[in-house]
Amino acid sequence: MHRRKRITEIENIGFISTRIAGTDGVSLETSKWAEVLEEMGYTCFYFAGELDTPEERSMLSPKAHFAHPEVSSINEFVFRNITRPEEISDKIERIKRELIYDIQRFIRTFEIHLLVVENAFAIPLNIPLGVALTEFVAQTGMPTVAHNHDFFWERKRFSVNCVWDYLNKAFPPRHPFVRQVVINSEARNQVAFRRGAAAIIIPNVMDFGKPPSPPGDYASDVRESLGIFENEYLILQPTRVVQRKGIEHAIELVRRLGRKGVKARLVISHASGDEGDDYERRVREYSKLMRVNTFFVSDLIKDERGRTKDGRKIYTLFDVYPHADLITYPSAYEGFGNAFLEAMYFRKPILVNNYSIYLHDIKPKGFKVVEMDDYLKEDTVSHVIEILHNQSKVKEMVDYNYNLAKRFYSFANLRRKLRFILTDFFGEE
Repeated sequence: MHRRKRITEIENIGFISTRIAGTDGVSLETSKWAEVLEEMGYTCFYFAGELDTPEERSMLSPKAHFAHPEVSSINEFVFRNITRPEEISDKIERIKRELIYDIQRFIRTFEIHLLVVENAFAIPLNIPLGVALTEFVAQTGMPTVAHNHDFFWERKRFSVNCVWDYLNKAFPPRHPFVRQVVINSEARNQVAFRRGAAAIIIPNVMDFGKPPSPPGDYASDVRESLGIFENEYLILQPTRVVQRKGIEHAIELVRRLGRKGVKARLVISHASGDEGDDYERRVREYSKLMRVNTFFVSDLIKDERGRTKDGRKIYTLFDVYPHADLITYPSAYEGFGNAFLEAMYFRKPILVNNYSIYLHDIKPKGFKVVEMDDYLKEDTVSHVIEILHNQSKVKEMVDYNYNLAKRFYSFANLRRKLRFILTDFFGEE
């Protein structure tokens, strides 16, 4: 890889999170930031409770993971109660001290000059880690970028708690050595209102400077493997199965397409993840009630290609995108919208709900999509059918969207904003 000349004397940048592995939004954006920083001439290192990063540049700290039994037990208690017993406080403080020791070891081992904290200052899935990082920065003055994807005040499940003191201290912290980065304008407004701190907006990005390669032989049989018949449209819902994704709307769309003689199958790429499986059971039941062919294929779509135990092919999500006829994205809320950018990148038409961040930050750019306002209208379904039956219109739409996304959400934009932050910390050579 061609490495540009660094703009400062620093060399080593350390990424810290609860998990840097897989295809969740935080891990994906971490890898993009790291790729751009490496291309700028820096070397990146990684610290988390779960890692799939290069072993020689990584340090695993099990209690940094939100799924560690001790950390998970803290969350189960503190977000269901409004008073906190001493033993919970003691547990938080003990794990905090252990994590500070691990962070210090990470800094020493890899001679880190700048930290990038990926969402661990925003969502309180690991309270000891957020507090440990806050105290470490306060003690050392380590230059730190808080890359915040979604905050606790955006999630209903964190509204009842007995840890307001910790949340106000560390999620996110206000400190002169911490630069706050958010991914949308509403988050910037809330950080200013709640913390009195200025935040920089850096939206999610993709490498639009390098269009995706044509599908190879490995993924040529995706439709067949997923059970899509030749005369059916593949409708792809490329998200986890969590309530805010509004997957019922995608199921209803396929049902209403079928009633108009349009054969389609809905493919849901991911499982429920870290938010429980109650909603997934609800979606499966709803799909049966609506008599919709919905395929839950998280066992066949993984981070890497391979084989299941019974010998079936495993694909990546990027193997599946080229075979989709329409992307559904009916979310009620998103911090930004990785699936939206992926649809633009793979030149696919998309049905998107007018969630607030889309309305404020993305829609004004002028993308050509099928929109819905919290529920499906007849003209929305008709718009989808028109697109599915008119490939020349689809090509015009997706080519326009790709070029527009390249202007606003490319690696070049990310590089420019990272240079600004680094210069703000360390000055220009």
